[in-house]
Amino acid sequence: MKANYEGSTEANNPGDQDTAVDPKAEEHSEEVALTQPCCERCKAILQNENYDSVTPRKLSRDRLQLMLEDEGTYKCSVTGLVFEVSQKVQIQYSTLSWSKFGMFLKDSWKFAGPIFNIECDPSILKSVQFPHTLCLADQESKVTFSVLHVKNSRPLIEPTVDHSGSHVKWTVTSLSPVGPIVQTPQLAEHHGVVLVYKEVCQRPSCSFRVYLATNNHSDIKDISKEVRNSKKKYVKIEKPPTCQRLLEENKKYRLTSEPEGEIAPVDLQFTMAVVKIKGYFEAFFEQPPPFKLSLIEADSGQTVWTATLREGRKRSSSTSEEELSNKRTKWEDMPDGVRNAKNTDVTDQQLMMVAKEMGKEWKQVAICYLSLSMQDIEEVQDEDLTMRKFKMLDLWRRRAKGDANVARLQSLLNQKDVPNGVRDVLEGQLPVLEMRCGQSAAY
Repeated sequence: MKANYEGSTEANNPGDQDTAVDPKAEEHSEEVALTQPCCERCKAILQNENYDSVTPRKLSRDRLQLMLEDEGTYKCSVTGLVFEVSQKVQIQYSTLSWSKFGMFLKDSWKFAGPIFNIECDPSILKSVQFPHTLCLADQESKVTFSVLHVKNSRPLIEPTVDHSGSHVKWTVTSLSPVGPIVQTPQLAEHHGVVLVYKEVCQRPSCSFRVYLATNNHSDIKDISKEVRNSKKKYVKIEKPPTCQRLLEENKKYRLTSEPEGEIAPVDLQFTMAVVKIKGYFEAFFEQPPPFKLSLIEADSGQTVWTATLREGRKRSSSTSEEELSNKRTKWEDMPDGVRNAKNTDVTDQQLMMVAKEMGKEWKQVAICYLSLSMQDIEEVQDEDLTMRKFKMLDLWRRRAKGDANVARLQSLLNQKDVPNGVRDVLEGQLPVLEMRCGQSAAY
C-alpha cells in the first residue's frame, strides 16, 4: 500500500520544494529508483549503451514478460536487465530474494545486485547483463565479479565475461536462479536507497519505519514483503528514495529529525548481514507533521539523504475502525481488464494462474489447506494435469461461495510448503485498500 504523503528532498537543493506524486507512476514506483543514473563519481566510467529499451508486461507482483521480435540486445526498462537474443523469443522473469540464496555465498563472496529467475530457451538467450549496486569509480580493476547460479538447489559460482560501471555480463549456460556476486580487496561502496513507511493508526501521533538498503530489486522486494507481513499495517510514503552519497560497508549511519522525535536504534551499521535481515530505524512523533528526516554518517555528520514529510490534503475529520475495514478496494494486475470488488470470488483466469504454479505437492495442499478430501481429488478427472489442478481449485471455490476471493485463497495458501510461485501469483493479485490514517486520509 502507498500513501500520498507529500515529500521533498533537500539533498541537492536546500530550498523547501515539494515534489508531487504522479499516480500513474505508482505501479512501478519502487522500480523507478533502480533505473536512475549512477552517481556522479561513476558516470565517467559508464559505457555507451546501444540497447533497445523495452517495457515488459506485468504478469503478477514480481513476474514480468517480454516478447522480443528479433535478434538483438534489449534492456528492460523496469529491472535494468539486458538480454542478448539470437532470434524472436518470449522471456519471463521474476525477482528473487537473497535471503533465500545468501547462505550459498562463501569465501568472502557478497551479493552485488538482484537475483532473478529467468525462463527462456537458453539456446536463444545468448547473454544476460545484471545490474549491480557498486560504485566502481575508485576500484574498477580491483573487483572480481562472478554470478551465483543455483541449479537443482546446488550453488555454482560461474565466471562473467565482462562488467561495466552498472552491469555484470554473463554468458547463458542454462537457466535457473542467478545473480551477480563480488569479491573486493577493500570495503565496497554501494548506491543506496531509503524507504519510509508510516504506520496506519487512529491516534494523532505518527510512527515510521525507515529502511536503509542497496539500490536493487531483491532488497526492495524483501522490504516490501516484510512490511506486508507485519502485524501492524503500514503505508509507503512516496518520495525520492535515492541516497546522494554512497553507502559504505561497515560504516555507521544515524537518522535525525526536525522536530526531534524518538528514534531507535541510535546508529545502524551498514553491512550485508544487516541488509539481509532488513534492519530499519523506527521514528515516533507525538506532534503532527511536517517532519524533516535526515540520514547522516555517524562519524563525519555528512548528509546521505534527507526529505521533508508533510501532511496531505485532509479528506475527513475522523475515520472509525469500522470505516477503515469497509473502504472500497481496487485490484492490481487483474487479467483481461476485469475489476473485482473485495468480496467477489476469484476468477477462472486467476485460478488458472495459480494452477500453473502448483507442483507435485498439489494434492497435499488441497487436503491440508483447502479442506478437500482424497475422494474429492479422485473425482477430479482430466487428462491434462494443469486442468486437474484447476478443477480442484474450482471445487474449493464452489464450496466456499461468497468467501472465495483472492485474499481468502492467499491466506490459506501462505504456507512454507506451498510453492513460492503460487504465493507470488496470489500476492500480486491482492486488493490494495484505500485507507485513511488518523485525521488525514492523504499522507
